[in-house]
Amino acid sequence: MKGKKIKNTTNLDRHYVAFAFLMICAVIMLFPFVWMILSSFKTTMDVYQYPPRWIPSVWNGDNYAKVFEMIPFLRYYWNSILTTVVMTALQIGISILAAYSLVHLRWPGQAVMAAIMRSSMFVPMVVTMIPMYLLVSSLGLVDTYAGIILPQITTAFTTFLLMSYFASIPQDMIDAAKLDGCGPFRIMTRVVIPNTKGAIATASMFSFLGNWKSYTWPLIITNDKMYRTLPIGLRYLQQESSMEYQVMMAAAVMTILPVLIVFVFFEKQLVRSITLTGMKS
Repeated sequence: MKGKKIKNTTNLDRHYVAFAFLMICAVIMLFPFVWMILSSFKTTMDVYQYPPRWIPSVWNGDNYAKVFEMIPFLRYYWNSILTTVVMTALQIGISILAAYSLVHLRWPGQAVMAAIMRSSMFVPMVVTMIPMYLLVSSLGLVDTYAGIILPQITTAFTTFLLMSYFASIPQDMIDAAKLDGCGPFRIMTRVVIPNTKGAIATASMFSFLGNWKSYTWPLIITNDKMYRTLPIGLRYLQQESSMEYQVMMAAAVMTILPVLIVFVFFEKQLVRSITLTGMKS
């Protein structure tokens, strides 16, 4: 009995240590976000005060209004939302089709295509940037939404991420669907996708975040400010606001809101899907 009590106490102490460690990590991770939000309400004097002031002496909401006065922030916001949503939807749709065909179908040149896709992950963007720009320019897509979106709708990383999950589906489920008269498309929509919602949610989060913060390609392909996205707009704001860091913080707070909303939505869907998938397995 004493041995069990000592063992239980030791396990409890380990849980407390692990909890304390995780809390410290959480505080460290949240510190920049808390500082950014508080700084967005500060005055210029508060921002440059030493020692640093955590809580603003005066809560100044005018910083958010200044963002819209200095740059066409709503236009940049709309451009980012439009391009990111469309790119994410197309990337996930194409990756699902590609992953399913590479895992559960058999066709000539399948292994070669998988090898080409795998090798493309090792090619840096700087190598393909100039040829891709020349191609898009020859098609007359400079300063268009299509010029921003189309070159980025395929991604080998998302395809291979989904392939790893599609391959984990038992072959018995696929064979049972075939016996029921399901064709390849129905097997994909009725069997594969419902059992890999967690993977698709994860891939969607990665895709959305990568597209939302994309900077280099939208900068290269757009000359008209009306087609530029938020990351480029924040750079313009830095030039306009000079040393007004509180205005930059206000713009940053508004910029990360869609990312937080998407993360919260997909995080719940991710946990629910993984739980259901485990129960079905």
